[in-house]
Amino acid sequence: MDNHTSFNPRETAGKIITCNAAVVRGPKQPFVLERIQVDPPKKMEVRIKILYTSICHTDLSCWKGENEAQRAFPRILGHEAVGVVESVGEGVTDVKEGDHVIPIFNGECGDCIYCQKGTTNLCGKFRVNPLKSVMANDGKCRFSSKDGEPIYHFLNTSTFTEYSVLDSACVVKIDPESPLKKMSLLSCGVSTGVGAAWKAADVQAGSSVAVFGLGTLGLAAAEGARARGASKIIGVDINPDKFDKGRTIGITDFVNPKDSSKPVHERIREMSGGGVDYSFECVGNLEILREAFLSTHDGWGKTVLVGIYPSPKLLPIHPMELFDGRTITGTIFGDVKGKTQLPDLARDCLQGVVNLDGFITHELPFHKINEAFGLLMDGKALRCLLHL
Repeated sequence: MDNHTSFNPRETAGKIITCNAAVVRGPKQPFVLERIQVDPPKKMEVRIKILYTSICHTDLSCWKGENEAQRAFPRILGHEAVGVVESVGEGVTDVKEGDHVIPIFNGECGDCIYCQKGTTNLCGKFRVNPLKSVMANDGKCRFSSKDGEPIYHFLNTSTFTEYSVLDSACVVKIDPESPLKKMSLLSCGVSTGVGAAWKAADVQAGSSVAVFGLGTLGLAAAEGARARGASKIIGVDINPDKFDKGRTIGITDFVNPKDSSKPVHERIREMSGGGVDYSFECVGNLEILREAFLSTHDGWGKTVLVGIYPSPKLLPIHPMELFDGRTITGTIFGDVKGKTQLPDLARDCLQGVVNLDGFITHELPFHKINEAFGLLMDGKALRCLLHL
């Protein structure tokens, strides 16, 4: 077992654990490494020891407090990680002490009408909910300061801490022989991007694809398209430094919107014989979304929204434009059902169907979390992995 997993659950199970956590106490305030208390898991909850966690733009957005309705402080952010189960609450049967697990922000209870439907990866009770800041069980926090002050949860996960408590619906067991650092990527970014290509778009072999935004989400979508056999993958980004990374995962052509006054969608149509079969908007920008939509081929082009949109503005598309046969759809977690389908994706990664190499660009100790956030804000990192 990894050295990071060396602890004795027999000494901690059923007891409050005191550990380190990176707590943010207000919008844009630096993370403070504090000693916090983590309660034992209650019914259908799991307490895990976080081994590695990384930073996503969603963490950055919450840290900035971009959406006032979603603010809740003090808070423990983080939702991309891998860990090991320390203890489980009453009724938990699918994971046990010592299991390696991935936390997922979009849970799957398996029992509700959504989970039973089969055509959605949403869950009636544990779906992604940025407004949720407490546990579903009793509406209370499992984190508190040394003075007893409640510390709020984030996206069903809260991984910027040595120990976290999650609903069992938000914990996925993985192969103990998996490369743990890479498996952390499946908590959000890579699963979302690859899932967008495989499930939301259902990219076909020999097809053409345009990916707008070559961060982790965009590169993962491109990797998913490559794995499906797409013959042309066009990467769009204003930062040409990202093109080298794109080439390594199979992007065949690149467009820098700053290189020409001609609209991007016109350039892509010229490059792809009238438009691509699929486009992925991975930035969360309405103007870019319109370019992605118009870059697809009329008659059958499909655009998938992968990015998160903080703007209250509506879609920049006239209804009549849909009469040309182009479609547009959104995706959460790449349409992947966490409990039942994520293990298959993890297996595909282990077998080389999906290549995770290159997504982790930096590694730092946990106490340098503010430095890690800086790397993401400056566009210098895809994923910075923090070692707890």
